Amino acid sequence: MIKRSSEKILKVIAKEFKIVGITGPRQSGKTTLAKKVFKDKKYVSLENPDYRFFAEDDPRGFLAQFPHGAIIDEIQYVPKLFSYLQEIVDSSSEIGKYIITGSQNFNLLEKISQSLAGRIGMLQLLPFSFDEMKNGEIESQNLNEVLYNGSYPPIHDLHISPERWYNSYINTYIERDIRQLINVRDLSTFQRFLKLCAGNIGQLVNFSRIGADCGINQQTVSAWLAILEASYIVFRLYPHHENFRKRLVKTPKLYFYDTGLASRLLGLENQEQLFSFNMRGALFENWVISELIKFRYNECKDRNLYFWRNNTGDEIDIIIDKNNGLIPIEVKSGATISTDWFTQLNKWKKLADDKCLTPYLIYGGELAQHRNNTTILPWLNIDSFIQNI
Repeated sequence: MIKRSSEKILKVIAKEFKIVGITGPRQSGKTTLAKKVFKDKKYVSLENPDYRFFAEDDPRGFLAQFPHGAIIDEIQYVPKLFSYLQEIVDSSSEIGKYIITGSQNFNLLEKISQSLAGRIGMLQLLPFSFDEMKNGEIESQNLNEVLYNGSYPPIHDLHISPERWYNSYINTYIERDIRQLINVRDLSTFQRFLKLCAGNIGQLVNFSRIGADCGINQQTVSAWLAILEASYIVFRLYPHHENFRKRLVKTPKLYFYDTGLASRLLGLENQEQLFSFNMRGALFENWVISELIKFRYNECKDRNLYFWRNNTGDEIDIIIDKNNGLIPIEVKSGATISTDWFTQLNKWKKLADDKCLTPYLIYGGELAQHRNNTTILPWLNIDSFIQNI
């Protein structure tokens, strides 16, 4: 079993809050993590119809089964439990009594904000990070393989074909989750919408264009995208607010939490197709950003990532906002360093002046260098870079 980086912080949260919440996409390892860290607690899943009916029909009786607390999996299926949990923990001083998990962040956070605010510590768990895979000795030295396989635990733990696993994941997700949250009358339209989202990786979000290509209105695009975000399928990367006397683009960019899922939605059937795929650079950029997010989430920290782009087209792929300045990062999937890769970084350094910390260029090659006052980082070293920034 691969050790998750968030185990340590999860134990800390359980010593600070009466309830611990773990959210994240389906199959990201939430249940496995909870059972491992809190092995002494009883476990119950509300995906089981018998338990779910019991909890809905008699929430007090259901919770009374667990006088010393429990791990309650997929708690969003029985929203009324939140009020009863509030009553129990408010009448007790016991810390870390209940561990709750959920994969539908939209419903879960709404109920938490209503009933459990101040009583619960939250952890967001994404699929394996590259560092976790390295420590578990399942990482690959092949960038195309990393992008195509993605990082969902079952693919690596059970050695399932990525194509077959993602096909099943997409179908199950659409049938079981989305239909519970929105009224999808035509599943083929929603499938087309998913594929269009994958085709817009790294692009500014344009509701009008996506809606026109999919045959739906902008309001539907906005609603469906919000559900995908709440379910940890996609996320929006927002532009940094610093303008340096330049007019900035204010529209966010669209990315997926997992490049394997995106690759399958883009129609890739094997990793070899990535050699000539026109979106290989976008997928690599997506992978780098998602690895940075995983590190922050595993430390129970909010995202501090942005991009920067002005109205004349000058752009920096990633801006890390630190307390003492800004770290600009350019991402290039090529394996051979080119001098024009530094153009945007050099422009931005002049604009940012003393706010600019050490710039980085993360690329698809193998040689680490320091050139043009920029640290050039091979993709295989991304884990050591992340841990030191």
